[in-house]
Amino acid sequence: MSDARWIEVDDDLDSACRHFDGASRLYDEGGFDADGLTGYKARMALLHSMQSAHTSLEAALKRILEILGEELPAGDQSHADLVRRVARIITTPGHARPAILPEEVARDVDESRRFRHRATHDYDKFDPALAAPSLEAARRLAVALKPRIAEFREVVDPPSDTTARQAPA
Repeated sequence: MSDARWIEVDDDLDSACRHFDGASRLYDEGGFDADGLTGYKARMALLHSMQSAHTSLEAALKRILEILGEELPAGDQSHADLVRRVARIITTPGHARPAILPEEVARDVDESRRFRHRATHDYDKFDPALAAPSLEAARRLAVALKPRIAEFREVVDPPSDTTARQAPA
């Protein structure tokens, strides 16, 4: 039987993908150098959408670890540790699982994490011209996250009946 907590994982992933896509479109729209409130709105919308995307993604990854019975990373490096953990194959006595995310997706997640850190701690010095790598990662994450998590789920929590589970669109 499938664990019902995947419902919340799917909700968090939907949110993350929506925000990563929105951030990409905001970046393409530009307007960050506009005077007054217009430029402020453009910068804050981009910063907030990327922060929201990564926060939703982290929530999904933490929920997955909880479903698997794994302790969550803790301490000052917990955000970076979470990304490293989900990219690893874990084999311990009594517990084994494949990597939750493939290395290339985990690199994009880590780029998103670094962007969120800069946006949270250095937002007054935000330079949209330097954000291109983060926004390229966001574009890839918007389309890759749900299929990759669906693949992982099929391995660790396959459907109990003969009907194949459909990956969220």
